[in-house]
Amino acid sequence: MTTAPSNLMAVRRLLLDNLKGLDPAAVGIVGDPAHRGGYHCGSDRVVSNDYSVVESPRDRTGLTEHASGLDVGGFAVTVGGKRHTLASFSVWLTDQCRAGTADTHDIREVIYSPDGKVVRRWDRLGRRSTGDDSHLWHTHISYHRDAIKAGRDQTAVIRRYLVTIGLLQAPKPVEVPVAQDPVAWATTNRTAALLSGAPADYQIDGEKQRRREPNRIAEALARIEAKAEATLAAVKGVDGPGIIARINEVAAAEVQRDAQALAELTGRLDAVADLLRRLESGELTAEQVLTKLRDLLPSAPSQG
Repeated sequence: MTTAPSNLMAVRRLLLDNLKGLDPAAVGIVGDPAHRGGYHCGSDRVVSNDYSVVESPRDRTGLTEHASGLDVGGFAVTVGGKRHTLASFSVWLTDQCRAGTADTHDIREVIYSPDGKVVRRWDRLGRRSTGDDSHLWHTHISYHRDAIKAGRDQTAVIRRYLVTIGLLQAPKPVEVPVAQDPVAWATTNRTAALLSGAPADYQIDGEKQRRREPNRIAEALARIEAKAEATLAAVKGVDGPGIIARINEVAAAEVQRDAQALAELTGRLDAVADLLRRLESGELTAEQVLTKLRDLLPSAPSQG
């Protein structure tokens, strides 16, 4: 069953609370029972090849039982002598969408009339540009289904519109307290004390008692130094020169063995080269060369 999601209900409530005279029946989310297809429908009412599902991966992956469209009917409010209507709201909203403001990134499309005479359509995907004449007197806003599924807040751009026209006050900036000189002085001296290796002993103006902190840096250095001393003690008494001499002895033996193997290989290669020369000159036949090669090459180890 198609339902109205809480984030679009919050948008509806914000509009009705602030745009006096806006008829609640003119601010709709879920289509009537006969409505099939489009963003006013959830998964139980979409149709085959529904544009509100197939044209964007954001809609395909976000399809749920929630509707993701909002209709806003006509209104007129005057603030500071200036009149604001559904048409001026719709133009402002599409301007924000075209500008790519962060609070409009979840809006897929806006179908509206700038003057009550022609219908226009802004489409984030650039796929559609028209709408039926019912949009002469109401504006339709489609939201990408993944945003509705995730429950992301959609009131920000509406709240910004209400602030822009003067119906709401802009939120006050949050004041971040700045550290006073006594605190900065104490922090500086605390750091200097810890780096010097002494415990930090300081007092902040306005506090009755002094603060004293153990020097964690010095404690950590002491632990490292103790481990280093233990390691040095463990290797004391080890015959270092003897170990090095043994290493040199083994290395020399390896080098001598490798030299002998290289000399043997060189001799065999020279013999093979001589056999090939004698084969080429006709001094030896191929059978004779093969026999001598078998004598030169080492036999393969037996498999057991």
